[in-house]
Amino acid sequence: MSKTSPFPIDPRIGRVALWAMATFLILVVAIAAWVGVRGALAYKHLSALQEVASTQTPQLVSDPATAVAAITELSEDARAAHDLTSDPVWKLAELSPWLGPQLNALSTISASANELLTGSVLPLAAAAQGTSLDALKPVDGRLDTAAIASLAAPAATAAENARQAVTAIDGINPTPLVGAAQRGVERVDKVFSQTADGLDALSRATQLLPGMLGSDGPRSYLLLVQNNAEARSLGGIAGTAVVIRTDGGRISLDETRSGTSISQALRSPVADVGSDVSALYGNGPARFFQNVTQVPDFSVGAPFARQMWQEVTGVAVDGVITIDPVVLSYLLKATGPVTLQDGTVLTTDDAASVLLNGVYKKYPKPDVQDAFFAQAASTIFSTFLNGGGSTPAIVSALSRAAEERRILVWSADEDEEATLAGTTFAGALPITDSHTARFGVYLSESGGSKMTFYVKPTVVLDWGRCQTDGATSSREITLSVSLTSDAPLDAATTLPTYLTANGAFGVAPGNAATTGHVFLPEGWELVSATQSTGGSFAETNAFGRQVLSFDSNLAPQTSFTANLTVRATSSADEAEAWVTPTADSSISPVVAATCKPTGVATLE
Repeated sequence: MSKTSPFPIDPRIGRVALWAMATFLILVVAIAAWVGVRGALAYKHLSALQEVASTQTPQLVSDPATAVAAITELSEDARAAHDLTSDPVWKLAELSPWLGPQLNALSTISASANELLTGSVLPLAAAAQGTSLDALKPVDGRLDTAAIASLAAPAATAAENARQAVTAIDGINPTPLVGAAQRGVERVDKVFSQTADGLDALSRATQLLPGMLGSDGPRSYLLLVQNNAEARSLGGIAGTAVVIRTDGGRISLDETRSGTSISQALRSPVADVGSDVSALYGNGPARFFQNVTQVPDFSVGAPFARQMWQEVTGVAVDGVITIDPVVLSYLLKATGPVTLQDGTVLTTDDAASVLLNGVYKKYPKPDVQDAFFAQAASTIFSTFLNGGGSTPAIVSALSRAAEERRILVWSADEDEEATLAGTTFAGALPITDSHTARFGVYLSESGGSKMTFYVKPTVVLDWGRCQTDGATSSREITLSVSLTSDAPLDAATTLPTYLTANGAFGVAPGNAATTGHVFLPEGWELVSATQSTGGSFAETNAFGRQVLSFDSNLAPQTSFTANLTVRATSSADEAEAWVTPTADSSISPVVAATCKPTGVATLE
């Protein structure tokens, strides 16, 4: 006997349900097909964009006219990818639980690429189309300030649009991404950030350079050539000072003096160094010209150099610039070799070695060494100022030097100094933010010798406890600093006494004595600190940071290691260490590591 349901079902409802289900399935399939086809096309456009960008970059630098055509082609691919990933059906598919984040990432990348190229790079290239980049390098000692100034407005707009594109990429949550989507976001984030940084640097340069080049009246600058063989925080001692004069775009080199002669002319510090400087370096940076680069913040040390020069010569310069022999070697790659009066030929491969080591073996007298340094610097700069070298090669040389913080600039003009702030040229201390924890690792030679030429630092950052989802949590980072002396075993007897200092300051001849100051990231606490020698650290608070200091005294062919672990409740998923630039151009002064299982980075 059958039972009758108290709620009879209309058979038409079943048919409607079946039709609804079928329609839904068809709609899902249609959306999947629509998204799949358009996604494949968008990926094709983005791949074409990457291929064109990688092959055309050198040409874009050398010829703005060609740049417009090439960037237009890139922009068309970026715009097509954006159009394919921004329609309502695509946006609907982004709401799906697993596939949605992958689609959203591709859509964001496409939109940001379109913004970067169409809104930033293309207008800037078009504005520069009538300007040969050869006008932006010295010719007969002069730069075209009007050509540089004409790029200021489009460069500022390009920099702002590029920064917005990077912000959009940074806003992508990496946690749900897998495979190609995750790798794509990481790769694009790096490329976009580099492009935005470059456009920002260009924008600031076009604002600063006309005035600094004397477009509104004569200027003078003190150029410090550092000697990395005797390390200081920013690279090396300020061994040579050269006055650069500018007027209407014309650049000329004037008086040259050694750092030693300036120090000898002083009898006392030229200024109160303040508690932060004195806590780490005493009053030396304001007393000895060679030590103005000992302060890791160039905006602090540069004014000391200006005051020293004024006290000794009676001349007040408008700013201070510092470079090192590695920068000169990069310029030689662009200009070609130069020959000095004594017949020495300096090339890009050996300039740093000759200037930081070979000269002491060839000329034992300090005054002759100083003259050699001065002539080498002036000869290389004169070749550069007279238009030697191709524009792309010069741009590449100066860009690399700037990225490695080997070129630093300080201006006595407050507005110009504000424009420099935040760039690599400013030579500021590293700043930690919610995204990146930054260490400062600064080395100074402490034995009065030139033996840090032989000291090779290896810096390693290793994330311990961390998360990559952007959430605030407890995180740990370990910083390892290893110093190795590759000086010959018989350095005490075979190297010149001017190199070894012959036992000065209680350091055995041939040994390399180094003091290291490690600036911890702001807001991170020290968990542990150890040294391979079993020694202890000195702890100081300076410049708003906790600073740990160590001393090493390396005999030839020996090493020293310091390990520090820090912890914080933070959302940071990147770490960086800014390290004193050395005489070895193969060692990058910046090391970085990402918070993930393979997030280990090494400086060696």
